[in-house]
Amino acid sequence: MDTPKVLLIVTQDTKEEECRFMRQTLEAAGCEVIHMDPSIRRTVGGAEIGPAAIAGAAGKTIEEVRALGHEGKCQAVMIEGALKLAADIAPELAGVISIGGSMGTGLSTAIMRALPYGLPKLMVSTMASGFTKPYVGVKDIAMMNAVTDIAGLNSISRDVFRNAALAMAGMAKGYDPARGTEKPLVLITTLGTTEKCTRRIREALEADGAEVMVFHSSGAGGPTLDSIAAEREVAVVLDLSLTEIVDHLNGGIADAGPDRAKAALARGIPTIFAPGNVDFIIAGPLDVAEQQFPGRRYHVHNPALTAVRTRTDDLETLADHMAELAREAKGPVRWFTPLKGFSHHDSPEGHLLDLAVPGPFAEYLASVMPEGVEVEAVDAHFNDPEFADRIAAAAREYLKAPAAA
Repeated sequence: MDTPKVLLIVTQDTKEEECRFMRQTLEAAGCEVIHMDPSIRRTVGGAEIGPAAIAGAAGKTIEEVRALGHEGKCQAVMIEGALKLAADIAPELAGVISIGGSMGTGLSTAIMRALPYGLPKLMVSTMASGFTKPYVGVKDIAMMNAVTDIAGLNSISRDVFRNAALAMAGMAKGYDPARGTEKPLVLITTLGTTEKCTRRIREALEADGAEVMVFHSSGAGGPTLDSIAAEREVAVVLDLSLTEIVDHLNGGIADAGPDRAKAALARGIPTIFAPGNVDFIIAGPLDVAEQQFPGRRYHVHNPALTAVRTRTDDLETLADHMAELAREAKGPVRWFTPLKGFSHHDSPEGHLLDLAVPGPFAEYLASVMPEGVEVEAVDAHFNDPEFADRIAAAAREYLKAPAAA
């Protein structure tokens, strides 16, 4: 884009001066600015997308929004309208930037999360030095600490805003939405305890010409994979680390919620599952783990995290859950289960080895899976080359198959 268009989201009712400075800096850096002003208290004017238009997109007048008299309800309406309007202009954009406090950050990042991966997104916020997960979610949002409150311009805030605007200008000028790859896309989950296996699979499929994205399944990685599976054309998903599902079922701290793994299945993307890292639940410090899961075996990963050994009944519950997911699948699903351990922890070199579990789990899994789901037990450890090669061979079958109509 010769003159990149940048969406600037700032409420002028409280941040008029800061907005003007940010706009001037972006324009001086060679960007065309589209200002979206979701102000509620008053309408200043001058924005390309003003409060009335935002409220209107949500089916209300700005007067009706103000009459709600509740900041949360007002914001919900403005988010609804802003999402619709941002979607309309998204193909034109080369970036989106915002400055805000807690309310502005909540609204602006809701819009950013709805925009595609790759589009530059920068949030200058008073919330950036704290808990940012609710704002970033699973999207590629950069957050910059505002340092001072966003209340006028001072020697620090000028530098922060200027740096943010210039960073956005640079990203916007370099943004190329057409730059992509024709390679088939493969998504994989892993943890360090199964990385030996997934690395071998990744290298094999990359050598075949696939693009492979790997996600760390510690609470955010799996949902990120799901988000990409819902948004992009994906050839095959290799869900090889089910920690987040085990933790969801058992109260572990990497719980990714009830929808983990559903996106690819709902779209009919061929999916291969393997029970990587199901030998443990991720708990907090050892004393907390012992209280939450008494009478178990424990491995202290670090002072903050403890791996708690799962039992056969835990994994039967997992099998039941995965069978329910498979019943809703609109595409092919396959399972591979290693009979000599599920992770490095569950190995002779690890700390949680229990060879009495994999065999019964494999049998139970096969008994509950719906018809049409192929379940194969492999006489190997998860990290053994023969197990990785079996999964890679199955993935190649899907990669060579013609795409579904």
